[in-house]
Amino acid sequence: MRTLVGIGGSDDSLRALSAALDRAREAGDDVTVAVVENPDSSLSVEEVERRAHEQLDERELDASVRILRGHPGSRLIEVADGEGFDRIVLGGGETSPLGKINIGSIAEFVLLNANTSVTLIR
Repeated sequence: MRTLVGIGGSDDSLRALSAALDRAREAGDDVTVAVVENPDSSLSVEEVERRAHEQLDERELDASVRILRGHPGSRLIEVADGEGFDRIVLGGGETSPLGKINIGSIAEFVLLNANTSVTLIR
């Protein structure tokens, strides 16, 4: 399975990357990590890219890491559709005190607009 993992530096996106890479190692998935610009993250794009490489090295996985500039959701969808990915994996979704799931703006955009299957890891 060809998987595009979108990360923007939030804690939930880095957890999603970890889970997606663990699954890829077990299932033999082909993974591409897409680092997007997230205005809500305190980490720079370069720092997020470095952390992605660290996680890949820890698992001894060979995967490409790409930086996508522009609107994060649109770019993820564009790459997934244009390059034939089977699914997009994103982090997101925190449970509010009332038990509702709050989804970040990037994840919401991708969920509502993608033709590719989307897995949201929370």
